[in-house]
Amino acid sequence: MMAGKAMRLTRGDALIVLDVQRDFCAAGALEVADADAIIPAINRLIEDAVAAGVPVVASRDWHPLEHSSFRDFGGPWPAHCVQDSAGAEFHSDLRLPNDAIILSKGEALERDQLSAMNGTGLAERLRRLGVKRLLIVGLALDVCVLETALDAVARGFQTHVRLSGSRAITPEGEREALEKMRHAGVVLEDG
Repeated sequence: MMAGKAMRLTRGDALIVLDVQRDFCAAGALEVADADAIIPAINRLIEDAVAAGVPVVASRDWHPLEHSSFRDFGGPWPAHCVQDSAGAEFHSDLRLPNDAIILSKGEALERDQLSAMNGTGLAERLRRLGVKRLLIVGLALDVCVLETALDAVARGFQTHVRLSGSRAITPEGEREALEKMRHAGVVLEDG
């Protein structure tokens, strides 16, 4: 797979860390295989972002107990990242800066919000901060990373996804996500 050169975070960029929460990591309710392995790479990127003075955004699924995406309520997923539960907490090894922008999504009972830009005001907030280019990492590559990256491109941001900082739920989902992102103009980085 061809990948773009790893971007270096500079003024006008933002780092988006998607859903690195306990329920998506080892022994979580919706465990993504090998998810814990991406945390050191993400922490290095967070350090780079802080050193460069660029915004760090950390999204989290923040579902009500009876969310429509849960199997018990007709959705495709097991219950996960329920508001104020241990599973909704960020992974304990994730080192977010004190000034990170924490973005909750999936709060509406009747719909899912896979993208961190879906009804959250994030794109507008980033524009107000002068951001033009995004580096996206997190979980899961074939769900929330994919949807956020596609939304970001559609909203005019130059968008990079660092593959070493992300994992997919399934190999098939990963292949499809990479193809969709490539086709939309997302820069995929090995880095």
